[in-house]
Amino acid sequence: MGQFFPLDRHSVSGADPKVFIVDDDSSVGDALTLLLRLEGFATRCFSDGRSFLEMVRAEPPACVILDLQLPGFSGLSVLKELSAMRFASPIIVISGLSDVPTAVAAMKSGALDFLEKPFPASAMAAKVHEAVGAQRRAAESLIQGFADFPGRHLLTGREREVLGQVANGSSNKEAGRRLGISPRTVEVHRARIMSKLGAKNAADLMRIVLSQSAGQSYASMR
Repeated sequence: MGQFFPLDRHSVSGADPKVFIVDDDSSVGDALTLLLRLEGFATRCFSDGRSFLEMVRAEPPACVILDLQLPGFSGLSVLKELSAMRFASPIIVISGLSDVPTAVAAMKSGALDFLEKPFPASAMAAKVHEAVGAQRRAAESLIQGFADFPGRHLLTGREREVLGQVANGSSNKEAGRRLGISPRTVEVHRARIMSKLGAKNAADLMRIVLSQSAGQSYASMR
């Protein structure tokens, strides 16, 4: 199993949370840098996926904005590498050539959200604030009402929110309505949660979440 790269607590709790921007178009990087710095974020730009992956191993950011149409090593390839690393920070993918299969593939590979170019500056600012805020809450507290279950640290902020809904008996449709996402997106997050926690089915997932004593059985699966 790939090495785990958890969320850096300081990357979201500091005065200027770090956002990494991965796009080979320097004008996009410059525009996002200006926007996000005005919104109170520190930024760093990368023109290719490989240089970004090298840096992210040493310095996990609070959020990533990733273009899918990167030269050579594509954005989807980067997402797969991050998934193998069990990367915890939220990833917002952007593309000027969007289509439903590509968006679904990005979500299945770990993206939190998808924006088609050109997008309103306000939309991107809102997405980044939402993503970083969710990660900050996740880094600072446990899922309300549940034990410090094995593997909790592997989940992104959105995955913890989905898990909270699932554990309280919400259907995909109900969870999606409460979280402001589609039932299909809830389904994708549920599948990723079960994969990360090593749950075979819904009952096994609840056993892991509700029991601290599950630590030994979880460790034996890694």
